[in-house]
Amino acid sequence: MSETELEREDPSEPALPWYARALIVIGLLYLFLVGVKLLESGIKGVGSDYTDALFTSVSSPLSALFVGILATVLVQSSSVTTATIVGLVASGVVDVETAVPMVMGANIGTSVTNTLVSLTHVRRSESFQRAFTAATMHDFFNLLAVLILFPLELTTGFLSRLSTSIAGLFTDTSGGSFDSPIKAAVKWGSGLVESLVETLMGSSVAAAVVTAVLGILVIFFALSLITKNMRVLVAARIETSLNAALAKSGLVGIVVGTIVTIAVQSSSITTSILVPLVASGVLLARNAYPITLGANIGTTITALLAALGSGSVDGLTIAFTHTSFNLIAILLLYPWPRIRFVPVQLAAGLAGLAVKHKSLAIVYVVGVFILLPLVGIFIF
Repeated sequence: MSETELEREDPSEPALPWYARALIVIGLLYLFLVGVKLLESGIKGVGSDYTDALFTSVSSPLSALFVGILATVLVQSSSVTTATIVGLVASGVVDVETAVPMVMGANIGTSVTNTLVSLTHVRRSESFQRAFTAATMHDFFNLLAVLILFPLELTTGFLSRLSTSIAGLFTDTSGGSFDSPIKAAVKWGSGLVESLVETLMGSSVAAAVVTAVLGILVIFFALSLITKNMRVLVAARIETSLNAALAKSGLVGIVVGTIVTIAVQSSSITTSILVPLVASGVLLARNAYPITLGANIGTTITALLAALGSGSVDGLTIAFTHTSFNLIAILLLYPWPRIRFVPVQLAAGLAGLAVKHKSLAIVYVVGVFILLPLVGIFIF
């Protein structure tokens, strides 16, 4: 009997009414998001001292690209990275030509969170293979987008020119900001834990490390129960209908991913939620794929709002570059059936290897998100 069948038919599973199980899943999702936030805060706490220095150490477009990756890994948010870049450009510390590759790098770095989340499924081969596919298809899409658009931008400057033209239409517009209630609720829960850790540990670095470890433990605990409950809660008929709807129109998934990410103000939250859904078999990786593309669009809202508020043409240019980059990448890769699922296929191939050699998953995460940008910054 397969792993999925065992999850469906476990005789020891308590017979709970559907609404009770739904409430359990909602509670576990909240716990899961708190765990993700703790992991992000922990990593950010360790790396925050190095981030500002990274932005001012850029010496070439390739170096800027790798700085964007590493800075986003350190602060665990492409929104934070791009908003910071907007501020630096608006104040004249960084020029537009240098900032554009940084934004591209931020797109790659932001997918590290859901890739780390997928590693919590490593003990169960089938779930891990699906989870790692769901996580790394986002990585591969962003990598392919950069491989195509980065050389084009270097040779033609089309992205910065297009974004400058769009920014010119909004220079007299003052923007605002909004707080997502979901994000605020998660921040409140993680803040309680962080305050307790800081009180007990004292040292900021030690507290950050403990916070990150606690985040991983919470994620692992919540995901294991979410996967088990989702299989029971979601009937096969609903599961089939959900996949059929997303398979029929990828545009639906893109819109859903965009709206959810704008609502929670974090692409990491959107894509990380997809990991347990795919791991449990509720959602197929191919059908989750367009939702991750929508998350790429939705995550640009923070920098756009910040830039609209600044009124700086250069700041707006960078914010619109982030949006334009993601939209153009989707238009280049998604509409064409022959290449549409190349990122999913590459992710599935890597996941197959990672199941056979578990250490490969760690090597991949450390290599792509830490060693590659560090070496790139050093060389270029």
